[in-house]
Amino acid sequence: AVNGVLTNLVLMSNNIGDEGAAALASALRVNGVLTSLDVGFNDLTEEAALGIVRVERQRNKLTSLGLGDCGIGPTGAAEIAEYVSGSAVLKNIDLSYNNFGR
Repeated sequence: AVNGVLTNLVLMSNNIGDEGAAALASALRVNGVLTSLDVGFNDLTEEAALGIVRVERQRNKLTSLGLGDCGIGPTGAAEIAEYVSGSAVLKNIDLSYNNFGR
């Protein structure tokens, strides 16, 4: 069953890992109401974080996205910049503690 009421999901520092991030990305594909998601500080790889970004780029419902300390480097930052510039709804994004300069 698809949850039609949950709008805010904070999973910071829960060690969800890449497998959990993949499950969230899959759930996002069918959830039309979630507008705020924070998966920061979960030992995600850049690819796992970008998996969520790629789904959300097509979905375009999140007004707030937390990706703090997700191992995002310069390549991932460039992809996120494309998402941010194309989103008409995103208002807040947390990219703290990533490695854009390396």
